[in-house]
Parts: sequence; C-alpha cells; structure tokens
Amino acid sequence: AVKGAIVAYSGDVPVGCGAFRILEDGLGEVKRMYVPPEYRGRGIARGVLQEIERWSVELGIRRLQLETGAELPDARRLYEGSGYEYIPNYEPYAGLDRSVCLAKNLA
Repeated sequence: AVKGAIVAYSGDVPVGCGAFRILEDGLGEVKRMYVPPEYRGRGIARGVLQEIERWSVELGIRRLQLETGAELPDARRLYEGSGYEYIPNYEPYAGLDRSVCLAKNLA
C-alpha cells in the first residue's frame, strides 16, 4: 500500500505531522495527525491536512476518511472546518464509542 507522511517545520524544529495511506482504489485514510500543544492554534494542522489532501489527489485518491477521538474537540473542529463529514465508524472502529469517523470527497 502506498503511504505518505508530512512533517511541518518551524526553522529546524518539527512542529506538526500527519500521514495517510491508500486503502483501495480511490480511497485513502488520514493517519497520525499531531501538533505539539505549544504549537497549536497557529494553523499548522490545517496546513498539514491540506498538503495530505493535495498529495492524495496527485496519487488518484478521490476520497479520504479518518478516525479521531470523540473526546478531541479541537481535532473534530479541524476536520469539520476542512469539509469532512461524519460517517458511520468503519472497521476497526465500528462499535467503539470513543471513536468518530469522518470523510471528504476530494477534487
């Protein structure tokens, strides 16, 4: 499976990251989004997510899905504000109350 990772830097300091993988033809999954607390609120996560989306389109991915924690309001706001919509939890997250899944159709 094709996988990719993005690391955002401020000078020589890594300040955020995100990864994705191709699940099947045209479908990808966002994984491992993270920005350290001291760098949050600066648009870093949004920039990483936008780069994942851009790269995904280049690889032929037409839809991205992801899982995040039900108790992570900042992450949920990031995805909602970036056009992701809630979907039923997919495997292996089906039936897990602490997980929520979202997806977005790409250009």
